[in-house]
Amino acid sequence: MTQPASAFPNAKQREAWNSATGKRWLERHEAVDRRLAPLGRQAMDRADIKPGERILDVGCGCGETAFELADRIGASGFVTGVDISGLLIETGRKRAQELAAANVRFEEGDAQTFPFPARGFDLVFSRFGIMFFDDPEAAFQNLAKALRPGGRLSFVCWPAPGENPLMRIPIAAASRHVTLPAPSEPDAPGPFAFADPERVRRILSRAGFVEVETDRVIEKVGGGTRDETARLLLELGPLGPILEEVDQKTRDAILEDIRTALGSFESSGRAWIDAVAWLVTARVM
Repeated sequence: MTQPASAFPNAKQREAWNSATGKRWLERHEAVDRRLAPLGRQAMDRADIKPGERILDVGCGCGETAFELADRIGASGFVTGVDISGLLIETGRKRAQELAAANVRFEEGDAQTFPFPARGFDLVFSRFGIMFFDDPEAAFQNLAKALRPGGRLSFVCWPAPGENPLMRIPIAAASRHVTLPAPSEPDAPGPFAFADPERVRRILSRAGFVEVETDRVIEKVGGGTRDETARLLLELGPLGPILEEVDQKTRDAILEDIRTALGSFESSGRAWIDAVAWLVTARVM
Protein backbone atom coordinates (compact mmCIF):
# COMPACT_ATOMS: atom_id res chain seq x y z
CA MET A 1 0.00 0.00 0.00
CA THR A 2 1.08 3.61 -0.55
CA GLN A 3 1.47 5.62 2.61
CA PRO A 4 -0.85 8.66 2.82
CA ALA A 5 0.88 12.02 2.45
CA SER A 6 -0.29 13.12 5.90
CA ALA A 7 1.86 10.42 7.45
CA PHE A 8 5.13 11.97 6.23
CA PRO A 9 6.99 14.05 8.82
CA ASN A 10 10.05 14.41 6.55
CA ALA A 11 8.41 16.96 4.27
CA LYS A 12 11.60 18.51 2.84
CA GLN A 13 13.08 15.14 1.94
CA ARG A 14 9.83 14.00 0.40
CA GLU A 15 9.62 17.15 -1.73
CA ALA A 16 13.25 16.91 -2.87
CA TRP A 17 13.18 13.23 -3.78
CA ASN A 18 9.91 13.60 -5.68
CA SER A 19 11.16 16.60 -7.68
CA ALA A 20 14.60 17.87 -8.75
CA THR A 21 16.79 15.56 -6.62
CA GLY A 22 14.76 12.50 -7.52
CA LYS A 23 14.79 13.38 -11.22
CA ARG A 24 18.58 13.83 -11.23
CA TRP A 25 19.00 10.45 -9.53
CA LEU A 26 16.49 8.76 -11.84
CA GLU A 27 18.29 9.97 -14.97
CA ARG A 28 21.62 8.53 -13.85
CA HIS A 29 20.80 5.84 -11.33
CA GLU A 30 22.26 3.00 -13.39
CA ALA A 31 25.72 4.64 -13.44
CA VAL A 32 25.49 5.53 -9.74
CA ASP A 33 24.28 2.07 -8.73
CA ARG A 34 27.14 0.49 -10.63
CA ARG A 35 29.72 2.60 -8.81
CA LEU A 36 28.22 2.24 -5.33
CA ALA A 37 27.52 -1.49 -5.63
CA PRO A 38 30.80 -2.63 -3.99
CA LEU A 39 30.00 -0.74 -0.79
CA GLY A 40 26.48 -2.11 -0.67
CA ARG A 41 27.81 -5.62 -1.15
CA GLN A 42 30.07 -5.21 1.85
CA ALA A 43 26.98 -4.53 3.97
CA MET A 44 25.19 -7.52 2.40
CA ASP A 45 28.15 -9.80 3.05
CA ARG A 46 28.44 -8.65 6.66
CA ALA A 47 24.73 -9.34 7.20
CA ASP A 48 25.22 -13.08 6.65
CA ILE A 49 22.08 -13.35 4.51
CA LYS A 50 20.50 -16.79 4.29
CA PRO A 51 18.04 -18.32 1.80
CA GLY A 52 14.42 -17.86 2.76
CA GLU A 53 14.88 -14.72 4.85
CA ARG A 54 12.63 -11.68 4.72
CA ILE A 55 14.51 -8.41 4.16
CA LEU A 56 13.51 -4.75 4.35
CA ASP A 57 15.55 -2.48 2.05
CA VAL A 58 15.30 1.12 3.34
CA GLY A 59 15.83 3.93 0.85
CA CYS A 60 15.88 1.37 -1.94
CA GLY A 61 15.74 3.91 -4.76
CA CYS A 62 15.08 2.27 -8.13
CA GLY A 63 15.52 -1.18 -6.63
CA GLU A 64 19.04 -2.23 -7.60
CA THR A 65 19.89 -3.41 -4.07
CA ALA A 66 16.47 -4.98 -3.57
CA PHE A 67 16.94 -7.21 -6.61
CA GLU A 68 20.43 -8.23 -5.50
CA LEU A 69 19.11 -9.06 -2.04
CA ALA A 70 16.32 -11.08 -3.65
CA ASP A 71 18.90 -13.12 -5.55
CA ARG A 72 20.65 -13.90 -2.27
CA ILE A 73 17.56 -15.10 -0.40
CA GLY A 74 16.07 -17.04 -3.30
CA ALA A 75 12.48 -17.80 -4.21
CA SER A 76 11.60 -18.88 -0.67
CA GLY A 77 12.52 -15.45 0.75
CA PHE A 78 11.06 -12.00 0.20
CA VAL A 79 12.38 -8.44 -0.10
CA THR A 80 10.36 -5.31 0.57
CA GLY A 81 11.90 -2.10 -0.76
CA VAL A 82 10.68 1.18 0.71
CA ASP A 83 11.55 4.69 -0.45
CA ILE A 84 10.10 8.15 0.06
CA SER A 85 10.35 8.88 -3.68
CA GLY A 86 7.44 7.79 -5.81
CA LEU A 87 9.54 8.52 -8.91
CA LEU A 88 12.13 5.93 -7.93
CA ILE A 89 9.67 3.38 -6.55
CA GLU A 90 7.74 3.35 -9.81
CA THR A 91 10.93 2.46 -11.67
CA GLY A 92 11.52 -0.44 -9.28
CA ARG A 93 7.98 -1.70 -9.75
CA LYS A 94 8.28 -1.63 -13.53
CA ARG A 95 11.52 -3.56 -13.42
CA ALA A 96 10.01 -6.14 -11.05
CA GLN A 97 7.23 -6.70 -13.58
CA GLU A 98 9.72 -7.00 -16.44
CA LEU A 99 11.78 -9.54 -14.49
CA ALA A 100 8.71 -11.35 -13.15
CA ALA A 101 10.35 -11.03 -9.74
CA ALA A 102 7.80 -12.61 -7.43
CA ASN A 103 9.91 -12.23 -4.29
CA VAL A 104 10.27 -8.42 -4.42
CA ARG A 105 7.74 -5.73 -3.54
CA PHE A 106 8.15 -1.94 -3.52
CA GLU A 107 6.37 0.49 -1.20
CA GLU A 108 6.33 4.28 -1.45
CA GLY A 109 6.64 5.54 2.11
CA ASP A 110 8.71 7.00 4.90
CA ALA A 111 10.46 4.34 6.96
CA GLN A 112 10.18 6.62 10.00
CA THR A 113 6.41 6.12 10.14
CA PHE A 114 5.52 3.35 7.71
CA PRO A 115 3.29 0.65 9.25
CA PHE A 116 5.58 -2.31 8.67
CA PRO A 117 4.34 -5.68 9.91
CA ALA A 118 5.53 -6.25 13.48
CA ARG A 119 8.39 -8.75 13.63
CA GLY A 120 8.04 -9.20 9.90
CA PHE A 121 11.70 -9.14 8.83
CA ASP A 122 14.96 -10.93 9.51
CA LEU A 123 17.12 -8.07 8.26
CA VAL A 124 16.89 -4.31 7.72
CA PHE A 125 19.37 -3.23 5.05
CA SER A 126 20.27 0.11 3.48
CA ARG A 127 22.86 1.41 1.05
CA PHE A 128 23.11 5.16 1.69
CA GLY A 129 19.35 5.52 2.11
CA ILE A 130 18.98 5.76 5.86
CA MET A 131 20.49 9.17 6.82
CA PHE A 132 17.59 11.45 5.91
CA PHE A 133 15.17 11.19 8.84
CA ASP A 134 13.95 14.24 10.76
CA ASP A 135 13.84 12.03 13.87
CA PRO A 136 16.30 9.16 13.39
CA GLU A 137 15.67 7.68 16.82
CA ALA A 138 11.95 7.38 16.07
CA ALA A 139 12.78 5.93 12.66
CA PHE A 140 15.04 3.23 14.07
CA GLN A 141 12.49 2.44 16.77
CA ASN A 142 10.00 1.82 13.97
CA LEU A 143 12.52 -0.36 12.13
CA ALA A 144 13.40 -2.27 15.30
CA LYS A 145 9.73 -3.15 15.78
CA ALA A 146 9.69 -4.55 12.25
CA LEU A 147 12.48 -7.02 13.07
CA ARG A 148 11.88 -10.44 14.54
CA PRO A 149 13.70 -11.26 17.83
CA GLY A 150 17.39 -11.52 16.99
CA GLY A 151 16.86 -9.71 13.68
CA ARG A 152 19.78 -7.80 12.19
CA LEU A 153 20.54 -4.36 10.85
CA SER A 154 23.25 -3.69 8.25
CA PHE A 155 23.81 -0.45 6.35
CA VAL A 156 26.43 1.85 4.87
CA CYS A 157 26.47 5.62 5.32
CA TRP A 158 28.83 8.46 4.44
CA PRO A 159 31.52 9.93 6.71
CA ALA A 160 32.25 13.67 6.66
CA PRO A 161 32.96 14.96 3.12
CA GLY A 162 36.55 15.87 3.96
CA GLU A 163 37.30 12.22 4.70
CA ASN A 164 36.08 11.03 1.33
CA PRO A 165 37.70 11.86 -2.05
CA LEU A 166 34.39 11.02 -3.73
CA MET A 167 32.86 14.07 -2.02
CA ARG A 168 35.94 16.20 -1.38
CA ILE A 169 36.92 16.59 -5.04
CA PRO A 170 33.70 18.22 -6.33
CA ILE A 171 33.34 20.42 -3.25
CA ALA A 172 36.90 21.72 -3.62
CA ALA A 173 36.36 22.40 -7.32
CA ALA A 174 33.13 24.30 -6.73
CA SER A 175 34.66 26.41 -3.96
CA ARG A 176 36.99 28.02 -6.50
CA HIS A 177 34.08 29.36 -8.56
CA VAL A 178 31.08 29.92 -6.28
CA THR A 179 30.44 30.80 -2.68
CA LEU A 180 29.39 27.59 -1.02
CA PRO A 181 26.53 27.70 1.48
CA ALA A 182 27.38 27.41 5.15
CA PRO A 183 27.56 23.79 6.26
CA SER A 184 24.31 22.47 7.64
CA GLU A 185 24.06 21.45 11.25
CA PRO A 186 25.99 18.19 11.76
CA ASP A 187 22.86 16.33 12.81
CA ALA A 188 20.61 17.71 10.05
CA PRO A 189 18.97 15.16 7.75
CA GLY A 190 21.08 14.59 4.66
CA PRO A 191 23.87 12.46 3.21
CA PHE A 192 26.29 13.25 6.07
CA ALA A 193 23.90 13.06 9.01
CA PHE A 194 25.56 9.85 10.24
CA ALA A 195 29.14 11.01 9.74
CA ASP A 196 29.79 10.73 13.49
CA PRO A 197 29.86 7.03 14.43
CA GLU A 198 29.38 7.86 18.11
CA ARG A 199 26.09 9.54 17.25
CA VAL A 200 25.03 6.52 15.23
CA ARG A 201 25.77 4.21 18.15
CA ARG A 202 23.76 6.43 20.54
CA ILE A 203 20.77 6.56 18.21
CA LEU A 204 20.71 2.82 17.63
CA SER A 205 21.17 1.98 21.30
CA ARG A 206 18.31 4.27 22.32
CA ALA A 207 16.14 2.73 19.59
CA GLY A 208 16.60 -0.73 21.09
CA PHE A 209 19.49 -2.17 19.10
CA VAL A 210 22.38 -4.06 20.69
CA GLU A 211 25.85 -5.16 19.57
CA VAL A 212 26.21 -1.98 17.51
CA GLU A 213 29.41 -1.93 15.45
CA THR A 214 30.73 0.77 13.11
CA ASP A 215 33.60 -0.04 10.77
CA ARG A 216 35.35 2.22 8.27
CA VAL A 217 35.44 0.60 4.84
CA ILE A 218 37.00 1.69 1.54
CA GLU A 219 36.27 0.60 -2.00
CA LYS A 220 37.62 1.70 -5.35
CA VAL A 221 34.65 3.00 -7.30
CA GLY A 222 34.29 4.46 -10.75
CA GLY A 223 35.72 2.77 -13.79
CA GLY A 224 34.41 5.29 -16.30
CA THR A 225 36.54 7.66 -18.32
CA ARG A 226 37.76 10.78 -16.59
CA ASP A 227 35.14 12.85 -18.45
CA GLU A 228 32.32 10.47 -17.48
CA THR A 229 33.37 10.36 -13.85
CA ALA A 230 33.80 14.13 -13.63
CA ARG A 231 30.30 14.72 -14.97
CA LEU A 232 28.83 12.19 -12.57
CA LEU A 233 30.53 13.84 -9.57
CA LEU A 234 29.36 17.24 -10.77
CA GLU A 235 25.73 16.32 -11.16
CA LEU A 236 25.06 13.75 -8.44
CA GLY A 237 27.43 14.60 -5.63
CA PRO A 238 26.80 17.20 -2.93
CA LEU A 239 26.82 20.00 -5.53
CA GLY A 240 23.42 19.20 -7.02
CA PRO A 241 21.35 21.96 -5.39
CA ILE A 242 24.18 24.50 -5.76
CA LEU A 243 24.52 23.96 -9.49
CA GLU A 244 20.87 24.73 -10.09
CA GLU A 245 21.72 28.37 -9.38
CA VAL A 246 24.84 28.83 -11.55
CA ASP A 247 25.25 29.59 -15.24
CA GLN A 248 26.66 27.23 -17.83
CA LYS A 249 30.07 28.93 -17.94
CA THR A 250 30.51 28.38 -14.21
CA ARG A 251 29.33 24.78 -14.45
CA ASP A 252 31.84 24.13 -17.20
CA ALA A 253 34.66 25.64 -15.14
CA ILE A 254 33.78 23.49 -12.13
CA LEU A 255 33.55 20.42 -14.34
CA GLU A 256 37.01 21.08 -15.78
CA ASP A 257 38.49 21.45 -12.28
CA ILE A 258 36.94 18.13 -11.25
CA ARG A 259 38.31 16.53 -14.39
CA THR A 260 41.78 17.88 -13.63
CA ALA A 261 41.64 16.62 -10.05
CA LEU A 262 40.72 13.15 -11.28
CA GLY A 263 44.01 12.92 -13.14
CA SER A 264 45.75 11.41 -10.13
CA PHE A 265 43.04 8.72 -9.95
CA GLU A 266 43.24 7.72 -13.61
CA SER A 267 44.74 4.45 -14.79
CA SER A 268 44.60 3.07 -18.32
CA GLY A 269 42.04 5.67 -19.31
CA ARG A 270 39.71 4.94 -16.38
CA ALA A 271 39.19 6.88 -13.16
CA TRP A 272 39.04 4.90 -9.92
CA ILE A 273 38.35 6.81 -6.69
CA ASP A 274 38.59 5.77 -3.06
CA ALA A 275 35.07 5.81 -1.63
CA VAL A 276 35.01 5.75 2.16
CA ALA A 277 31.95 4.70 4.17
CA TRP A 278 30.83 3.59 7.59
CA LEU A 279 29.52 0.04 7.68
CA VAL A 280 27.10 -0.25 10.60
CA THR A 281 25.70 -3.49 11.99
CA ALA A 282 23.48 -4.26 14.98
CA ARG A 283 20.66 -6.53 16.05
CA VAL A 284 17.59 -6.51 18.26
CA MET A 285 17.11 -8.73 21.31
